[in-house]
Amino acid sequence: MKKKELQSFKNKPLVELDKELRMNRERLNSLRLDLSLGKVKNISEIRKIKKSIAQFLTLKRLIKQPASKTKSDIAS
Repeated sequence: MKKKELQSFKNKPLVELDKELRMNRERLNSLRLDLSLGKVKNISEIRKIKKSIAQFLTLKRLIKQPASKTKSDIAS
């Protein structure tokens, strides 16, 4: 996922993030199944899907996290 796409999701509600996350997980499961059956030609797509799932989870965690914590508070 490109940086601009990720930035656009920061302004969207959590419901849309969850929806996109669910779609990516379903896509990953189908790719894994196809890989075991020998149908997948582009294996790097699995890595891209896993990376985008991690980015969505991180973004979701940052949105839910209280805004009062800053880097200086965490470092102390």
